Amino acid sequence: MGMLKPWHIIVLVAVVLLIFGAQRLPDLARSVGQSLKIFKSEVKELTGEGEQAPAARPVAVTPVAGAPVAVPDPAPVATSEA
Repeated sequence: MGMLKPWHIIVLVAVVLLIFGAQRLPDLARSVGQSLKIFKSEVKELTGEGEQAPAARPVAVTPVAGAPVAVPDPAPVATSEA
């Protein structure tokens, strides 16, 4: 009772063909395959089985000429009024 019989698979394929049509099946299969590939890579990454990512290198940032420079506001000075 727990296993799929050949006629179950035939009925399932016929229903899928009726719903999506023969022209959209390759796109559907491709998108399902890509989704599974992404899912597997994310699971590997979360479980720590994937390869370690290379260490991030610092990136030198050069300012653009004429670009405004952000200057932080000075901290407010606390005054005591007594």
